[in-house]
Amino acid sequence: MKTSLSRFRIIGIAEGISFLVLLIIAMPLKYYAGLPMAVKYTGWIHGLLFILYVVALVQVSFSRKWPLLKIVIAFIASLIPFGTIILDSRLKKEEQALTEVGTI
Repeated sequence: MKTSLSRFRIIGIAEGISFLVLLIIAMPLKYYAGLPMAVKYTGWIHGLLFILYVVALVQVSFSRKWPLLKIVIAFIASLIPFGTIILDSRLKKEEQALTEVGTI
């Protein structure tokens, strides 16, 4: 996690996984198995990771001088299931290109 981009990618993956766990595991446990605590704790973790994602997005957008459209797309990705995981594949290519050029 040397760069803001690598930190953003890691936080994005964690946020995306927590969102999927909330939707696919915790919500059915709440509504079909009568276990509301699953949503309470998973939701809390997801909320914390979402806040970290937004903070990391602000940090990487300033350090990498991202255009507004890219920032908006990265934010919207956090609201869509699998969005941050799909975004990560594109960011990985960007990070590899930067590493090859040596501008990190």
